Amino acid sequence: MRILLVKLSSMGDVIHNLPVVNDIRRAIPNAHIDWVTDASYAQLVALHPSVNRVLPLRLRNLKSRWYSLAAWHQVFTDKTQIAREPYDLIIDTQGLIKSAIVSNWARGPKAGYDAESIREPMASRWYERRYTVSRQAHAVTRNRALCAEALGYELIADAPPDYGLQLTQPDNKSLPKPYVVCLHATSRADKQWSTANWRALGQALNDRGVHVAFPSGTDAEYATSEALAQSLPIASAWRTLPLPETAARLSAATAVVGCDTGLAHLAVALSRPCIGIYLSTAPALTGLFGTGATNLGGGSRDRVASVSVADVLDVLLPQID
Repeated sequence: MRILLVKLSSMGDVIHNLPVVNDIRRAIPNAHIDWVTDASYAQLVALHPSVNRVLPLRLRNLKSRWYSLAAWHQVFTDKTQIAREPYDLIIDTQGLIKSAIVSNWARGPKAGYDAESIREPMASRWYERRYTVSRQAHAVTRNRALCAEALGYELIADAPPDYGLQLTQPDNKSLPKPYVVCLHATSRADKQWSTANWRALGQALNDRGVHVAFPSGTDAEYATSEALAQSLPIASAWRTLPLPETAARLSAATAVVGCDTGLAHLAVALSRPCIGIYLSTAPALTGLFGTGATNLGGGSRDRVASVSVADVLDVLLPQID
């Protein structure tokens, strides 16, 4: 059976979709599973050994380069690749108008959420098969439930999600041990924990002989990482790395602490103890989900939650002592 999954972005959403691959493989051992995703996350999806083919889509390039013929040509080339092979079923687990349109580029019957189950009800009009899934369930649970309904298999009750990532060449010999990764960068200013808090957390870890690493994805984030690292006795700043290398470094960490950001979800997917700090977002529906995950706080754009250094240390120290 040939199956195409459509989950384009963001990093956290893509990671939340990974467990469905193992669910499908368990229920349909001979399934051929392809996946359409934003080109930024193609390397991440490729880390799952049961994904046969990753189909990258460079749709985001049109946001800043809508006038570029080269950008439009690349999107049409990607569209051609998506439509190249027929599928027995195409499942859009994103449930957006954008992802529904992309799913219709592929050849085969389309399945997705019904209008009552998604934020953009119009998207359901693009599917031949529509399924009701609670909007109050976590994103991982929703993805898994949709695929189980669409493909006619039962999920194992209370089974934890298996993200299934496999690192090909993790090389962490040069990294200090033990170390804790601190993910200070996030997409919105109201999601960020203060630099004073990160510095205090880092000092508490240094006092116990634990190295602290601050990753970054942009030049501005690296400047913050470098400033934090230089303010601590035992710390380092990581420049932007390819996702497979970042994954390898996360997988070797003693623990991870992060704001509401995709790399925190990646740490959970790699079975690392991870603490999520949720200041202006609620983790119930899209927070860290899996073994070793702890969500602290839980606010909204109108109400910022308070998470102290002591709150984090209460959970973190038992992981490293």
